[in-house]
Amino acid sequence: MKYIKLLFLFIFIQTQAQQGGMWIPSLLKGMNENEMKNLGMKISAEDIYSVNKSSLKDAVPQFDGGCTAEVISDKGLILTNHHCGFDNIQSHSTVENDYLTNGFWAYKLEEELPNKDLYVTFIIRIEDVTAKVLEGTSELTSEAEKQKKIQSNISFLNKTLPKEAWQENSIRTFYDGNQYLLFVIENYTDVRLVGAPPSSIGKFGSDTDNWVWPRHTGDFSLFRIYADKNNRPAAYSKDNVPYKPKHFFPISINGIKENDFTMVMGYPGRTQEYLPAIAVEQLVNTLNPVKIEVRDAALKVQDGFMRKDNAIKIQYASKYAGIANYWKKWIGETKGLKKSNAIAVKRKFEADFLDKVNKAGKQAEYGNLISDFEKNYTEIKDYALARDLFTEVALRNSELLQNAYRLYQLEQLLKTKGEQAFTDRKTNLSNGIVDFYRDYNATVDKNVFEQLISIYTKRLPSQFLPSEFKNLNAPQLTNDIYTNTKLTSLENFRSLLDGDTKSVIEKINADKGYQILKAMADAHTQNVLPKFDELNLKNMATQRTYMKAILELSPKSDRIFPDANSTLRVTYGKVKGYKPSDAVVYEPITYLEGVMEKYIPGDYEFDVPKKLIDLYNTKDYGAYSSQGKIPVAFIATNHTTGGNSGSPALDANGNLIGLNFDRVWEGTMSDIYYSPDICRNIMVDIRYVLFIIDKFAGADNLIKEMKIITKGKNR
Repeated sequence: MKYIKLLFLFIFIQTQAQQGGMWIPSLLKGMNENEMKNLGMKISAEDIYSVNKSSLKDAVPQFDGGCTAEVISDKGLILTNHHCGFDNIQSHSTVENDYLTNGFWAYKLEEELPNKDLYVTFIIRIEDVTAKVLEGTSELTSEAEKQKKIQSNISFLNKTLPKEAWQENSIRTFYDGNQYLLFVIENYTDVRLVGAPPSSIGKFGSDTDNWVWPRHTGDFSLFRIYADKNNRPAAYSKDNVPYKPKHFFPISINGIKENDFTMVMGYPGRTQEYLPAIAVEQLVNTLNPVKIEVRDAALKVQDGFMRKDNAIKIQYASKYAGIANYWKKWIGETKGLKKSNAIAVKRKFEADFLDKVNKAGKQAEYGNLISDFEKNYTEIKDYALARDLFTEVALRNSELLQNAYRLYQLEQLLKTKGEQAFTDRKTNLSNGIVDFYRDYNATVDKNVFEQLISIYTKRLPSQFLPSEFKNLNAPQLTNDIYTNTKLTSLENFRSLLDGDTKSVIEKINADKGYQILKAMADAHTQNVLPKFDELNLKNMATQRTYMKAILELSPKSDRIFPDANSTLRVTYGKVKGYKPSDAVVYEPITYLEGVMEKYIPGDYEFDVPKKLIDLYNTKDYGAYSSQGKIPVAFIATNHTTGGNSGSPALDANGNLIGLNFDRVWEGTMSDIYYSPDICRNIMVDIRYVLFIIDKFAGADNLIKEMKIITKGKNR
């Protein structure tokens, strides 16, 4: 009986250790470290995060502010996703020299390509500064004043807390404002493109396969960090040298199998795991559907043009991918939340929470939280819908309206900051708009605009609809605007900004494209934003108190991790297949055979390079095969989100076995509700990455840089 109890406890710990969580690496000692070791980890928490010695965190920089990378050599070579490096690959591509289609490989350092504005960020240390940030806020009753004081404290601390001259301080909030941590960081701004497979490998399956499993995408690219002679951050210079890292990842090609331990480190962007049920209900039934509708319309237009014209395909490849990414994510998220009955689960959690409140005698402090959520979210619903519609139509998916909004901001700046600020912004806007028009096609944009302006008129709550939009004829309005506006070409746009302040204001206000955006923006800023901000502040304050109560009333054994906020996190689990629906079972590993099964010659998404076909036919796999096959991707129970793209996937010894690039479609709900039954992250197998670098690209120079482990030995 004692043995059975111990066995049950062991099984329970192992199961609990896979239930999700994005953990702060400096706080892993204790329960997290024990769970990780029960799952099979063979290193220590100190090996993962240490201030006093090199550790895994020193090999995991944030990539370009929105993805993750990993250092894989002692010469600053870094690996990230193809889609994370996509903008930089595109920026070097032309119709004549198309790196998106053909790939790019530097066979020596001199061939590596510098990238404007690209940077990577390393974490040096993490410290708790909660007391300092909240100093002077306890006596404030106004939420707006409290937030203002907090931001003032953060600004002061960022400037005054100790750091080296080449470092920066960054304070971030955790647990909805109940904790604040200082991150001392270093930003390296000389980052050069080293290698990228053709999109037929790096983006294989494209938007059809995005967010789904099984997956066969070699989603990787290679860059190199350069530093000054002291190994410190420096702007691009031919005198810079490859960065010498504190730690880089050995690469294991021993392979993986189901139930192996895996760990992912990275910078997950944003999760909302502790939202109340009514907020989730609003997402599922109101907000997600309208955002999906807007992006669906934009994507259909762009896709039609991209399939017919290669120049447009290059222009819009990155924009299309950006729009499609969250469009498909929201579809899967909604599907997953419904399938998992997440709203009912959260209502049960809230009922249990209120029971804890009553038992603890905390009714005065926490007894009204759920009813306050119900009241505030009901009241904010139309305002939130209007805000999302304006954002999706005017700011993200119609390029003409995006440009018009830049002019709108310019006019508002004149009113709030005066003529000098206006002139400075005008000059910067005129100089900085060149890249926008390089990738702009007025015909494509016109067709997108017509679709989106129609959706905006139909879906916007009627009380917020500007008078100009009543009885609107979308085709007629579109033709009128695009025939008469100056916003569709660089030369004409700049002509609007030419002249003194008075003439510029007169010219932009006479422009048809600007007029329609101004009507939308005025209605939005006057009728939507003030009330939305007021109600949102109430929800933020309620959420902070709710989070405080959850932390206070939960037993220590409960797993309460902070929501993601683009700071370094650790998540861990096991390689595992899953069952998304009745009679459907997915294996956890895919192979090159699957690429060939999906292969459609000449297809936009499923074409395969001839050389890869030849390597497959001759089975020329080198050291990277497993039982005569090349692994491509695998899935595990790690809890990831946007921002984890490019994150290193590590084995029990801290060796690199892959890199994260996606989640399964049914599990994208993990930003709001994690379920171990269907939530899986998707990773490129490192053996496929090395196979492409070595056998496909012939970049032996890069292979020689790496420390590759096979059967316990280094190559």
